[in-house]
Amino acid sequence: MVESWIFSDGTVPASPAAALAVLRERIAAGQLETWLTSSRGRSLAVVTNAKRAMVMLLDDEAEPGEHAVTPEAAGRSKGFILANGQHDEYPDEDTAPLADALRIVDHILTAGAPPGDTAWSVDI
Repeated sequence: MVESWIFSDGTVPASPAAALAVLRERIAAGQLETWLTSSRGRSLAVVTNAKRAMVMLLDDEAEPGEHAVTPEAAGRSKGFILANGQHDEYPDEDTAPLADALRIVDHILTAGAPPGDTAWSVDI
């Protein structure tokens, strides 16, 4: 069975490309935290400051999950605004440039796994 994804607000994208379009629209509108849930019970989160993004993938609610990393990145970025209004700051190594993050999300939605050329950190 092919895994399907739904946004936390109940929006059901017709395809991975449609989901990416919705995600881009949300970011452009200032909605910087987005969660999707798969038909297999997995969760995918994207938290962005519109320049970099934290992309997290969780197999279920009981596990800490994992997130995309950019090991060679230096510095920190602010402006990651969560849905509850909290403003976060992350080390750049724990995030990816937005274009890369969207490519990672697209691959997860299409293939069910991150692209093989991305680095991931298991959260503890």
